[in-house]
Amino acid sequence: MRPGRIIVTAVLIIANIASALSVVYGAHMNRKLHIALQKEQIERDRLNMEWGQLQLEQSTYATHNKIEQMARDKLGMMTPDAGKVEHL
Repeated sequence: MRPGRIIVTAVLIIANIASALSVVYGAHMNRKLHIALQKEQIERDRLNMEWGQLQLEQSTYATHNKIEQMARDKLGMMTPDAGKVEHL
């Protein structure tokens, strides 16, 4: 074989190996990123569920009956008699 042909063959073999290694590395990174994406999606779904529960809890506490019940039970408050209410 001629020396020029050996060099071209060696360069092509090295380029082929480098290309194969980059494909393997790309596939590995793709798998890692896909796993990370799935974990983040699971966390997003968990946070969305918690957010919905917090909104429900907030709406429950905001109802008039719940506020009145808490004022009676925790603060010992009661509705004043009609005669004790002053109108401005």
